[in-house]
Amino acid sequence: MSIKLTVWVILGIIIGYYAELAPLLLLMVMVVLLPILFWASKKQSRSGFPYVESLTATITITLGAFVVGMSTNKGMPDYYGQLDVQQPMVWHLKVGETLKPNAYSHRYVAKVISADKRRASGKLLLSLTPDSLSKSLEVDDEFVVYALLEGIRSPLNPYQFDYQSYLQKQGIHYQIRTNYPSIIKKEKVSNSLFGHASRFRERIISKLKERDFGKDEMAVIKALLLGKRDDISQDTYNNYKNAGAVHILAVSGLHVGIILFLLELLLIPLERLPKGKTLKLVLVVLLLWAYAFVAGLSPSIVRAVTMFSFVAYALYLNRPTSSFNIIALSMLFILLIKPLFLFQVGFQMSYAAVFAIVWIYPKLQRFWFPENFLLRKTWQLLSVSVAAQLGVLPISLFYFHQFPALFFISNLLIIPFLGLILGVGILVIVLAQLEALPSFLVDGFNGVIHIMNAIVGWVAQQEGFIIKDIPFDSVQLLLGYAIIFALVTFLSQPIKQTALLLFAGIVLFQSWSIWSQFQMQQKETLILAHRSRNSVILHQLGDSLSILTSNPSNMGNLANDYAVAERIRTVDTAILKNSYILGEKRLVVVDSMALFPLEKRPDYLLLTESPRFHLERLLDSIQPKTVLADGSNYPSLVAKWKATCSEKEIPFHYTGEKGFYVFKF
Repeated sequence: MSIKLTVWVILGIIIGYYAELAPLLLLMVMVVLLPILFWASKKQSRSGFPYVESLTATITITLGAFVVGMSTNKGMPDYYGQLDVQQPMVWHLKVGETLKPNAYSHRYVAKVISADKRRASGKLLLSLTPDSLSKSLEVDDEFVVYALLEGIRSPLNPYQFDYQSYLQKQGIHYQIRTNYPSIIKKEKVSNSLFGHASRFRERIISKLKERDFGKDEMAVIKALLLGKRDDISQDTYNNYKNAGAVHILAVSGLHVGIILFLLELLLIPLERLPKGKTLKLVLVVLLLWAYAFVAGLSPSIVRAVTMFSFVAYALYLNRPTSSFNIIALSMLFILLIKPLFLFQVGFQMSYAAVFAIVWIYPKLQRFWFPENFLLRKTWQLLSVSVAAQLGVLPISLFYFHQFPALFFISNLLIIPFLGLILGVGILVIVLAQLEALPSFLVDGFNGVIHIMNAIVGWVAQQEGFIIKDIPFDSVQLLLGYAIIFALVTFLSQPIKQTALLLFAGIVLFQSWSIWSQFQMQQKETLILAHRSRNSVILHQLGDSLSILTSNPSNMGNLANDYAVAERIRTVDTAILKNSYILGEKRLVVVDSMALFPLEKRPDYLLLTESPRFHLERLLDSIQPKTVLADGSNYPSLVAKWKATCSEKEIPFHYTGEKGFYVFKF
C-alpha cells in the first residue's frame, strides 16, 4: 500500500508544481473528501466500483499538490513575490544555506522574514560581490538590505544548463545582487539546528586544516566525510566524473549505507541483551543522525540519512518482502516534508539505485553463487555495482550524456576500501577535535586518499572507455527504464510473455530514435547565439551544423551542447561574413570595421564587435526591419542602440538580455 500512496503523492506533486494550484483550495478539497472517504469505507461492498480506492487516490494526489504548493509559497497570502517587486525595498533576510562560491560572487539561499517591515515568506538567491575586507555569511545570519528584486535569468543559448528552472524547482524565483558593505547584519539572532550543524562542521574543518594534509587530499576528505566540495579542483572533479566515481565526492546514500553497515556490524553484541534488537535500532538511527549533524545537515545528507533510517527499520523487521514498502515509505515521508526534492537529480538517482539494488542484487546472487570466498565477495561487489548502475543509467544519460564504461573497475578498486576510509576518517575527525590526532594517522590517511585519487586518475585517463555526448531525451528516459524492467524480468523468468515485453520495449525505443532522426533530417534552423566577446551563428541543416563565428577559439560548450541535443553528426566552422541571404530575406552584419551596406531595407541588421558609428543615420539610410546585437559588443553601446531603436520604433534584440534569436526564413 505504501508504494501506491507514494506513486499517488508523486503524481500530485508533479501536477501541483506545473499547474500552480492554490494550496488553500486543495486543503478545502481534502477537508470535503475525507468525511466522504470515511463514509464510503463503511458502505462499500466487496464487489462493484472501488469507491474507497478511488477516493484514497484522489485525496493522496491532492495532498501531493498541496504540500508542493506550500513548499513553493507561491499560493500563500504572505509570499513576497506578490508584493510590488518592481521597486526597491528594505528586506529582512536570514541565511538558510551557503552555496559554492565562484570568482565573481558568493551565493546564498536566504529566507525572507519581512519586506518593508511587512511580514513575508519565501526563499530567494542572494549574490554578493566578493570582498576581502568582509567576512562571509554563515547559516542563520540575519541582515537587512535595501535592494531591488531581480528575476533569475533564463538560458541565453539553446540547450544550455537552465539555472532558472533548477532554482525554481527549489522554490526560488527571484534574486538580490548586491555587495557586503550594503548589508547590515543583526547582532542577536535565533539559531536553528542547521546553523549549529554548519558551524560545528566549520570547526571540524578548521581543526583538520591545522594538520599536514595535502591540498587535494584535504579537499577530498572534506567532500568525502563532511559533504563540502568547495575546494575540489576542476581536474580532480573531472577525474572522478570520467571514472564513474563522482558519487564518492558527495556524502549520499552510498556513504550513509556503508556507515549503516558498519554500525550494524559493530553493534551486533547488543542483540544478546533483553530487547537488544530494539536498543540496537534506536542507537543505529541516533548515530546516523549524529553523523548527519557532523556533516552539516545539508539537504542531500538529511535525505540519505532519512532513507537509511527506514532501511535500518527494515533490517530490524528482517522481512525481505517488506524492503520495497519500507523504501517507498521513506520516500513518501521525505516528499511530504520536502516535496521539491522530487525534482533534484541526487534524490532521483539515490532512490533509483536503492530500488535497483534491492530488486536486482538478489537475482544476480541466485544466478551465480561462487564457493570460493574471495571470488564470492568480488561477485557480490560487482553485483551491487551493476544493479546500482542499471538503476541510474537512464537518469545519468538524460542529465549528463555520458557513460563511463570502466565504472565497475573504479568501484571494484575503491568501494571495498570505502568503508575503511569512512571509518578511519570519522576516527580522524574525533581525534582532531580532542587534540589527540597522532602524526602517523595523519600521514597514513593522507596517503590512502592520495592513492585513491591516483587510482581514479588512472581510470579516468582511459578515455577510450568514456562514451561521451550521448543524445538522450525524456521519452528515451522512460523507455530505457521500461527496457531495464523487461530485461531483468526476462532473465528471471525466461518465458514467452516476458520475452515479448522485452521485445516491445526495444522496438519502441528504436522506433522513437528513428522518428527523432527523421524529424531532425527535415529541420533547418538559423540561430544567433550569445557568447561574450564573440559572434556566433548556428546553422543546422538536418544532421549537419555550420558554425559562423568571428573567433572559432572562443566557443566554450555552446556548439557541443547544441550538437548533442540535436543529434548532430557533422560540424564545420567558417568565419562570419558581412551579408547572407536567408531564403527570401537578407541578413547584413556590421562589425568593428563599420562598413555600411549598400542595399536598403534588409530584414536583419546584426551589430557585432562594437562598431563606432552613428546608428540613427544608418537606420535612416538603410531602414532595417529588425536590429540585432550579440555578446561581442560593449554593454554601454548596446544600451544606446536600444534607446535609438526604441525612438525609431524598430524591433531590437540583444542576446545578452533576451537570449538567443531564431531567424525566420
